Amino acid sequence: MQTDFDLFIIGGGINGCGIARDAAGRGLKVGLAEMNDLGSATSSASTKLFHGGLRYLEFFEFGLVRKALIEREVLLRAMPHISWPMRFVLPYHKDMRFEGDTPTSKLLSLFMPWMKGRRPAWLIRLGLFLYDNLGGRKILPGTWTVDLTKNPVGGPLKDKFKRAYEYSDCWIEDSRLVVLNARDAEVRGAKIMTRTKVISADRVENHWKIVLETDGKQTVYTARGLVNAGGPWVENIVRQVARQNTSEGVRLVRGSHIVTKKLFDHQKSYFFQGEDGRIIFAIPYETDFTLIGTTDAEHEDLSERPYATDEEQDYLCNFASQYFEKPVTRDDIVWTYSGVRPLYDDGAKSATAATRDYVLSLDDNGAPLLNIFGGKITTYRKLAENALKKLTPLLGGSEPWTAGVALPGGDFLVSRRDSLVADLQASYSFLTPFWALRLIRAYGTEAAQILGDAKSATDLGQDFGATLTEAEVKWLMGREYARTAEDVVWRRSKLGLRMTPDQTAALDAFMAA
Repeated sequence: MQTDFDLFIIGGGINGCGIARDAAGRGLKVGLAEMNDLGSATSSASTKLFHGGLRYLEFFEFGLVRKALIEREVLLRAMPHISWPMRFVLPYHKDMRFEGDTPTSKLLSLFMPWMKGRRPAWLIRLGLFLYDNLGGRKILPGTWTVDLTKNPVGGPLKDKFKRAYEYSDCWIEDSRLVVLNARDAEVRGAKIMTRTKVISADRVENHWKIVLETDGKQTVYTARGLVNAGGPWVENIVRQVARQNTSEGVRLVRGSHIVTKKLFDHQKSYFFQGEDGRIIFAIPYETDFTLIGTTDAEHEDLSERPYATDEEQDYLCNFASQYFEKPVTRDDIVWTYSGVRPLYDDGAKSATAATRDYVLSLDDNGAPLLNIFGGKITTYRKLAENALKKLTPLLGGSEPWTAGVALPGGDFLVSRRDSLVADLQASYSFLTPFWALRLIRAYGTEAAQILGDAKSATDLGQDFGATLTEAEVKWLMGREYARTAEDVVWRRSKLGLRMTPDQTAALDAFMAA
C-alpha cells in the first residue's frame, strides 16, 4: 500500500524536530504533528546550555558526559548564531558538600569519613580535568584557576570566596533551535503541522493510520513508521493514542528558573554549589538580565502547567545569596519559567539522581513504533541519528548526514559572529548595537533577508517596541510557524522581557488580523 508518509512523528519538541530533519535529509517522506507551538513545553524551558553536565560525573555517568562533550563542539559549529562559547566560574569553599546519595559521595564517605560529605578541592579539579579531556575539546579553552581577590569575577561575590575554577561550556537559544530544525526539515521535504493534535494512531496491516485534529477538523494520514517524541506525554501517547502496552516510563521532574535584574557586569557565568549538595547556575541573560536555575522537583500531574512556585523562587534566591555579596530577593525577579523534564525512570531515589540519558524503545511487532524516553538538549542530534539507525533498516533511507551541517542562518565560522554584527550595522546604519546583535544571534546570515532594502526603521513597517518590527513578525509567521504574540515574544525571542502589555496586545491583534 502507498502511504502518505514513510515516517510520522508525534511531538514538536527538540527530539521530534531533530528526528524530522535527519529523516527528511535521508530521503524519507516525513510528517510531524505538534499539538501546540513548536518547543512550547520542555524544549523552551531549559537552562539554555549545550553542556556535558559536569555534575553528572558524580553519578558516574561518564558515557553520557563524554557523548555530550563531543557533541557540544559539533553543534557549536553548525549553529554559531544561536549558540556561543561561555566561560563558567566555579567558586570554591571548604563547606561545599555532595548530595548525599551520589555514588561519589558514598565512596568518599567510606574511604574518607572525616570529610563528612564535603567536596575536597582535589576532587573538583579531577572532575574538571575529566571534563576538559573526555570529549576531545578543540575550540573551547580548558580549565584554569582564578584568584577571586584580584579577578573582576570575584567582585560580586562574598569575601569568603578566595579562589575559583573557570571552565568552558556553550550557550544555546533552545526554542530557536527547535524552530530551525523544523524549518530545515521542511526545506528537505517534511510536512510540519503545528496546533495539530494526534487523536489516535492504529496499526492497520503493515502501516499506521493516524487521525489528527486541527481547529476542530479531523484529517487522516497513513505512515509506514511512527515515532513517539511526546516528551512528558510519551507514556500517555503509548497507552492512550497508540493503545500499546509498555513497562517503560518517564519520571516527570520540574525545573524552575528565575530571571532577575542584572546582578553583575561581566559576561561569564557562575556555577554555584550549595551546602545541600545541589548546584545552580547564574548566567548573563539577554544583555540586561541574569538567569538563575534550576530546581529539581517531582511533577506528578501533567494537566497542571508547570510554574516556579513561591518555594522554588525563594530557594533560588537564597541559594544565590549564599554567594553574592548583595542578597538576591524576590523584588529582583522580573520573570520566571518552568518546564517538566521527562527523565527515563531508572528507579533512582531522587529527581536529581535520575539519569539524563535517553532510551530509544523500538516496537517492531508490525509497523514500527519508536518511543523516545528521556534525553537532554545537548545530545538531541545524536538521539536523532540513533533513532534513524533503528528505523532505516525497516523504512529505508540514506546514511547519517547531520554532523557539521549548518542550520538555517548558521553558515559562518564561530569566530566571525562579531564581524557579522558589525557588517549588519554598517549596511543598516539605523540599527542600534543591541538591535544588530539581537538579529545576528537570532537569524545569523539570514538577518539581512529580513531587513531587505530598508533605508530606515520606518521602512520595516509597524513598530511593536523593543526593536520588533512588522518585517520581522512577517518573517516569523511566514518562515517560523509563529501564530501568536506569545510565540514571538517568549519563544522566537525573549522580547517579552522588554515589551509592555499594550505592545504585546497590539502584536497579537496584528497577527490575528
